[in-house]
Amino acid sequence: MGAEKKWLFTLFIAALLSLLLLLLLTSLSSFSSPKPFPPVVHHGAHYPPAFAYYISGGRGDGNRILRLLLAVYHPRNRYLLHLAVEASDEERRRLVAAVSAVPAIRAFENVDVVGKPDRLTYMGSSNVATTLHAAAILLRMDGGWNWFITLSAMDYPLLTQDDLSHVFSSISRDINFIDHTGDLGWKESQRFSPIVVDPALYLARRSQIFHATQKRQTPDAFKVFTGSPWVILSRSFLEFCVLGWDNLPRTLLMYFTNVVLSQEGYFHSAICNSPDFMNTTVNSDLRFMIWDNPPKMEPLFLSSSDFEQMVQSGAAFARQFQKDDPVLNMVDAKILRRGHNRAAPGAWCSGRRHWLMDPCSQWGDVNVLKPGPLAKKFEESITNLLDDLNSQKNQCK
Repeated sequence: MGAEKKWLFTLFIAALLSLLLLLLLTSLSSFSSPKPFPPVVHHGAHYPPAFAYYISGGRGDGNRILRLLLAVYHPRNRYLLHLAVEASDEERRRLVAAVSAVPAIRAFENVDVVGKPDRLTYMGSSNVATTLHAAAILLRMDGGWNWFITLSAMDYPLLTQDDLSHVFSSISRDINFIDHTGDLGWKESQRFSPIVVDPALYLARRSQIFHATQKRQTPDAFKVFTGSPWVILSRSFLEFCVLGWDNLPRTLLMYFTNVVLSQEGYFHSAICNSPDFMNTTVNSDLRFMIWDNPPKMEPLFLSSSDFEQMVQSGAAFARQFQKDDPVLNMVDAKILRRGHNRAAPGAWCSGRRHWLMDPCSQWGDVNVLKPGPLAKKFEESITNLLDDLNSQKNQCK
């Protein structure tokens, strides 16, 4: 009799395990199976705006670029990732493989990695050349995006893409967010008078800029402007710079080829010397940064102690962060609601939220938005900036 009970107990356990395994497989299938074809992405005046992201990094930044990509990912956007030439081909292949492993990215095919990277010199004009190259690629690859956003591997968003797109839906798509000033101050003698050469424009090996013995006068054929190198530029302005018939962008490009840190002046001078675009400038880069006093070349690294200040800033992005700093996990958990190695969820994600499954491995209508609580504060920031634009008190002066 004891043997019979033991046999029945074994049979019961086996049946129970089989049932649990069947339920788990069913759950996996229902949670993770992406739709065979992605829904149609609509662009135009009656649909939310879309963004073209240019995300760059150096050697060893592949994982940071992937994390940033997932934090700002949305099927409606377009992305171009650039690992500097110093990064190994193996690191570049790993980045491509990691990007391709994300179900939504594989389905919507809206992320590209630069296969032949441009050579960069930190303080040279090769940075402007690389940014214009990225803009040209994104203009050629996708006709639907409205704004071009530059980010580095040390940046991170403070909003979801639904928040960003929702707020930008209410503003003119010709607006440009570019921190700028015509008051050159000390930069006139230290940045614009010296003549420098960027060897990255013509040498295959790594080198630093070098200075000519002579200096030059500040231009009087156009006014020079300077400001933050991090920009959010309209498609129409970038088409003016890359494809436009006016020679101003090319003339300025020739001048800024020999300027120290030309990425802090090229777009600023191009937009503020153009009658067609000078009235489209909002004097902000929409970034949260903390500077030393007096300020140094780069802002201070942000940490967990800065989190509340970041949240209350009303900025769209923040910089700069140490690799895998704990504050990034706080942003993921409290703002983006993003799981490890997963895209930040939005209204487009239709999968059930589950600790085993990624809700963005299934998707619904990608043309709808669901803004979160931080969208209101960001909207207030944009409203204040647009008030300045309308009063023209901070424009191109």
